[in-house]
Amino acid sequence: MACLLLAGPSASNSAYTAGPLPAGAPKEIVPNRVMTWNICNPCRGNGRNGGRAAEIATYAPQVIGLQEACVGDVERIRDYLRYRYGLVYHVEYGSVLPSWSRCGGVPWSPGGFGQAILSAAPMTDRVRVEYPDGGSEDRGYMAVTTLVDGRRVRVFNTHLAERRQESVRAEQTGVLAKAVARYDRTIVLGDFNAVPDASELTVMWGLARDADPDCGPSGAGTCEPTTDWRSKFDYIFLRGFDPLAQRVRLTPYSDHDLVQADLRWA
Repeated sequence: MACLLLAGPSASNSAYTAGPLPAGAPKEIVPNRVMTWNICNPCRGNGRNGGRAAEIATYAPQVIGLQEACVGDVERIRDYLRYRYGLVYHVEYGSVLPSWSRCGGVPWSPGGFGQAILSAAPMTDRVRVEYPDGGSEDRGYMAVTTLVDGRRVRVFNTHLAERRQESVRAEQTGVLAKAVARYDRTIVLGDFNAVPDASELTVMWGLARDADPDCGPSGAGTCEPTTDWRSKFDYIFLRGFDPLAQRVRLTPYSDHDLVQADLRWA
């Protein structure tokens, strides 16, 4: 162990050799861009974390909310972003499960599973809240204070109960909404496992708007799907912000798409 600490990480420099990003990819982090992404676990495949990092680097958001995230996977994604692409992020975790079988690690130090936030700016005042009823699996939210477009903002990241557990999700959004309502300017990222007109999202629509300007609770608009089964489950809820652009990016590394938004202060 002492030798490992002195020698540093065992990965060779070639492990961080950057592959080419698509034409037009930003060279630096975009300060007013945010992203939410359920990275899927358990999803397996060689090079998956390197591929996840490449997807994030292609759009280089200021803040990224990840769901279904193992601590070890997030650490590797962060390292790939830094050493392959020169994008430096701080990380905070909102793990709700110590999951050895799902996240690896060792029995006395299992990898935490839940949410994570990556931010180009330092984060403060982190909170982690586990919902009283997670449904079929423990669920919760986390929140931090950081910078978006150069100004301080409270950012939430959540993952609600699985599909066909509407009543559980309704209780969860009630807990989340009480915390969100305390802030005039905030961003709520996450996988809500519910379509826009689902009754359990009513309380969120009463507080905030989605970054997709064509999407709302009435079902009259056109909400771009964010999952492989062509439903919109992933949201960027805004209070005190206006969306400049919102895009859904297809990806082979998860059953959820990347959702990103460029914002301005309202």
